[in-house]
Amino acid sequence: MSKPLAKLQGVSRVYQKGKERVEVLHDIDVEIPEGDFIAIMGPSGSGKTTLLNLLGGLDKPDAGTVVVGDAELSSMSNSQLSHWRATHVGFIFQFYNLLPVLTAQKNVELPLLLTRFSSKERAERAAIALDIVGLADRAKHYPRELSGGQEQRVAIARAIVSDPTLLLCDEPTGDLDRETADEILKLLQILNKEHGKTIVMVTHDAQAAEYANRTLLVDKGKLGFKAAA
Repeated sequence: MSKPLAKLQGVSRVYQKGKERVEVLHDIDVEIPEGDFIAIMGPSGSGKTTLLNLLGGLDKPDAGTVVVGDAELSSMSNSQLSHWRATHVGFIFQFYNLLPVLTAQKNVELPLLLTRFSSKERAERAAIALDIVGLADRAKHYPRELSGGQEQRVAIARAIVSDPTLLLCDEPTGDLDRETADEILKLLQILNKEHGKTIVMVTHDAQAAEYANRTLLVDKGKLGFKAAA
């Protein structure tokens, strides 16, 4: 496996719940190799999404360091993190978060509004991303005119349009039926194997986790890798 793209060292995250301190992650050490596809599984409240948010710079650790590529996220300001996320990370969620008043094309272009690309360049990149996810013929359709699976494909196109290093997926198939979920998971495999995207996916679905190269188990703030099948 290639060099680590992401490395968490001695990472802990604590939340204050009333008078109670809840340690969601405790002294985590993990490396994610470039080009890997990792599924994260564990009970509800085990720290799966917190781990994903730390990798994406949406949250900061209370102890330890989070390094992705050449960036040490744990020491960056919020504005630095915002700029870094715009070019290095693509997020895919359970709910597609598409803007209903925009076409698929314009929804995909949204992350590029934070860049210096011209409107023509934005349109070209969005068209390429929609083609990759198999929706080139739906560019002018609005979300209400698309199926759930197609909406998630548009959301994936939006996540890859800036050509990010890292794709972070939080229950990306949680709102889909089995057949459509499998189509989305196969697409993620293609993005991993053919386009070289490093993918970290939180899922509660053991069948979804089988599409990944490895499964990381999170329980009571601790980590362990599930042995490969």
